Amino acid sequence: MGSIDSLLAALDERTIAREIGIRHDEARMQFALERNTVGTMDEFEHVTGLYYAYHHSRCIAIGGTIPASQARSAAKEIIERAYRQQRRGGYLDAFHDAHDGTSGGLRAICDLLAEHLKGQAVEYYIRDVFDRHVARNSWEQQVEIIRQFIAACGRFLSPSIRRDQPERYARDYEELIRSYVHGLQQTSNIFRRL
Repeated sequence: MGSIDSLLAALDERTIAREIGIRHDEARMQFALERNTVGTMDEFEHVTGLYYAYHHSRCIAIGGTIPASQARSAAKEIIERAYRQQRRGGYLDAFHDAHDGTSGGLRAICDLLAEHLKGQAVEYYIRDVFDRHVARNSWEQQVEIIRQFIAACGRFLSPSIRRDQPERYARDYEELIRSYVHGLQQTSNIFRRL
């Protein structure tokens, strides 16, 4: 088991930016759009799928490829979910934004895809950090390191996290990780828009 200090060092904002954020931000910056609008739904699906495949090969499966149909489907799912959760409407509304150039146009849609992929990568990174630092074979050590993590990082956690019950998260810390990532997305410079 690692110490709370090494866990917190691995979860430091600068460390996460160096390990994950910078690569994702640079990938987004280097993808050049010819225009900030699209003419048709087919073009919208093509460009968003192209961007997803590009970002995926630069940051997720480095050097790998993803079939175009899978990239389009993944991009569509992310856009649909994000528009339903954060904005107004769904996938058709995202198309209209890209078609009309409203709400940031196609650039904002690519930003949305990049932020989603970066957030997912940060969550995977944090899960790996926890897996490396929380002893799987000692209940007492699990509870203690989770207690210390909650005490040190409580400002990033949602009110639904029971700070007085670290044992609740000692063996299954998925809820804790999701809450921490969500808190980082709301407050951290890692997730500041370009």
